[in-house]
Amino acid sequence: MQQAQKIKTFLWYDDQAEEAANFYVSLFEGSRIVEVTRYSEAGPGEPGSVMTVVFELAGQQYVALNGGPQFTFTEAVSLQVDCDSQEEVDSLWEKLTAGGGRPGPCGWLKDKYGLSWQIVPRRLFELLADSDKRRAEAVTRAMLGMGKLDVAQLEAAAGQ
Repeated sequence: MQQAQKIKTFLWYDDQAEEAANFYVSLFEGSRIVEVTRYSEAGPGEPGSVMTVVFELAGQQYVALNGGPQFTFTEAVSLQVDCDSQEEVDSLWEKLTAGGGRPGPCGWLKDKYGLSWQIVPRRLFELLADSDKRRAEAVTRAMLGMGKLDVAQLEAAAGQ
């Protein structure tokens, strides 16, 4: 029997937990809704309405709560996606900023629910780890000037 994930990221939504979870699951292959719990007569939510949604993205479980409007997301916490290609960066960027999401600097964005994401090509980390400090610094400067990260521009900055 597989042991349950001990630590899960807990995400507080006003009343869009199920909608958000379904959206996120649609973006990543092998993802799924694990469990939905509903408020009872004990409250505090409307009896029968969704209280929590446990969902899995690429093997990592999250819990989404319909907790009301008193707390909102900030950029202090984000979900980072390690992308294999520019095509994956482009696709996720487009889908996550659609419908009211907002692009940000250096590969960051906020989705339509206000959750911050970092959509990062794996190649960026390789370039930043270059043993030639001047090349790594050139890549850093290029990255700092971007919204959505562009592998070709990062490689050009590194002189490759």
